[in-house]
Parts: sequence; C-alpha cells; structure tokens
Amino acid sequence: MDRRTFLSGAAVVAAGAASACSQDTGAETATAAPAVNRNRTRRLRMVTTWPTGFPGLGSAAERTAQFITEMTGGALEVEVYGAGEIVGAFEVFDAVSNGVADMYHGAEYYWQGRSPAFNFFCAVPLGMTAHEIMAWVEYGGGQALWEELSGQFGLIAFQAGNSGHQMGGWFKREVNTLEDFRGLRMRIPGLGGSVLRELGGAAVALSGGEIYQSLQSGAIDATEWVGPWNDLAFGFYREAPYYYGPGFHEPGSSLAVGLNRGVWDSLPADQQAVVRAAARAANNQSLAEFTYQNGLALRTLTGEHGVQLREFSDEIWREVGRISEAVVSDTANADPLSRRVYESYRDARRLGRDWANVSEAPYYQKREMVLGR
Repeated sequence: MDRRTFLSGAAVVAAGAASACSQDTGAETATAAPAVNRNRTRRLRMVTTWPTGFPGLGSAAERTAQFITEMTGGALEVEVYGAGEIVGAFEVFDAVSNGVADMYHGAEYYWQGRSPAFNFFCAVPLGMTAHEIMAWVEYGGGQALWEELSGQFGLIAFQAGNSGHQMGGWFKREVNTLEDFRGLRMRIPGLGGSVLRELGGAAVALSGGEIYQSLQSGAIDATEWVGPWNDLAFGFYREAPYYYGPGFHEPGSSLAVGLNRGVWDSLPADQQAVVRAAARAANNQSLAEFTYQNGLALRTLTGEHGVQLREFSDEIWREVGRISEAVVSDTANADPLSRRVYESYRDARRLGRDWANVSEAPYYQKREMVLGR
C-alpha cells in the first residue's frame, strides 16, 4: 500500500465513522477526539522507523504494542506497520502528528529537523548511558520537558526501548589518525553526524534498509548502526572488516513510542496508565535483550567471521570530545526550550558521572584485573 492509497482509504474510513455507529478506528486528530465506547475494541495503528520483524529495534515496537493490547485485555489493539508499509521510516513523526496514524515507534533524533532538542531524548555524543538517561527522564525532569517539546507538534512520547551502548561503526579501512576522517563518507545520524562533519567527513542519512547496499556499492565508506546483535543481522562484516568501539556518538540510545495528542487525550485515565506502564516494560526488556544478545553476537562476529575489533586512538577521542561538547551545547541556542532541555540534560549527566566515577567505572576495571580474560 502506498501513502496516497492509504490517505484516500483513511479519508473514507473517517467519513464512514462520522456518519454511522461503527468500530472506533483510533484515527482521531489532535483537534477532534471523540469519546471512546469502552465496550468495543479500539484499534490503533503504530508506524515505525524499523523494518518489519527486525530484531531488537523492531521487536521493541512489537513488544510495546503487545503489552498495550494484553494489559488492556484487548480494549486497545495496536497494529504495527514497519517502515515503508504505510509511510517511510523518516515520515512516521509527521504521520502521527497529522493524525494519519495513531502512534509511532522510533528514535527521537530523527526529528532534529523539527527541533534539535529531540536529540537529547535519544542520544547525544558523549552523553548519558542507558540507565542514566532512564533516570533523567523518569526522575530528573526529562519527561516533563519531553512532553512540552512533543506537545508543540501535537504529540506525547515515552521511553519504549534502549539499545544500550552502541559501537563506533564499521569501516572499510582503518582509522588511526584524525586525518583518516577527512573525506570519509559515513552513515551516521543525529549530532554524531555533526561531529563527523567537523572532523572533515561527510555524514550520510540512510534508513536501516539502505545501509548494506550503500556499503556494497561504495556510496559510503563506513557506517554505524547499533551493536553486534543488529550489525550481525545486517551482515556489515562482509563489506567493512574493521569494527570500532566503543562509540562516542550513542552511549545509550533511547527509543520512543509517540502518540497523537488527540488520541492520547481521548483515552480514559486507566488506559493512559496502561500505555505508560507498557512503554516502561518494553523499555526494560529491550535493554536486557540488547545487553545479552550483543554479547552472543560479538562472539559470533569475532569467532566465526574473523571480525577485527579496533579502538579509536586517544588523539581521536580528545578531538571528538572537544567537538562534541561544542556541537551539543550549540543545540541550546536554537530556542528557549532547547536551552532548558540542554541544561537539564547537562546537569543530570554531571550527577551520573559523579556516581559512575565511584561505582561502575572503577568496578569494571577491578573486575577485569581480578578475572582477566
């Protein structure tokens, strides 16, 4: 189904629903939110930025939908559509904002063209890790700021997945010095792409389904994606033998479920509570799943496919750090709300660093000293 066909069909359904007593389709817009008949199943359409059936990212969307359906006893039934089935991967934000679909699942930094502040609700270079961003959103004021930001576009969004720390990417040639970034064509989104451009490279925006072919054809020289689990599934090791990690650009990438605000406001309080709880449950399971599956996939990549692991040099890290701080702080100059988001995020990151420096960071070092390889 192409988008034009879908839009025409949606208009017919909406007209029919207005003139007859029929099943609620959940296609309300932010300006028209009819009452819900609690005795009937309400179907909501979720569009996603992920390919259908894709492990980790796609399953986080499926799990969110499943939890909402199960926890409401079927009163809300969420139907999931992968990227391209109704709208393209980068069109889901507008589709939900405009009421074409009811919900989306994706990565908020894809919407940085609407506001650079969206980056903070996914990942920023040298930013917070998965559990740090979860803490900020849940307890540090992040959710309220997110709702204020999303509300400008007729949306409300919640954490509904996290891929954990991402790798630095796959490269066709080794990257040993800063000079090696000059002219490098790399698929890298968000503010990480801005850092690459400052290093002299070219950041290319590609959806997941376009990456492998672009590597194969030589359209790009490198790509980041997620981590070993998803990267193995895409087979990047066949085209780019050097696997760099850790990544500087996405230390804990939060995924989101966003709802049309009219649809959200039309839900009774108990169903709103269910959606929030379902998103939290999906978020927790996603991080657990990525953590375990990445470990298994890394063994396969190195043990069966001979992937060569590399680390960026200290010289590269220092320059990346300098540029990253400038790029991230520049987002605060966009508008007053972006500044408030940035300042709140920055303060929460400082708290996280203070705690990590006396807890997890030294623990990891001591554990390796004792246990070795």
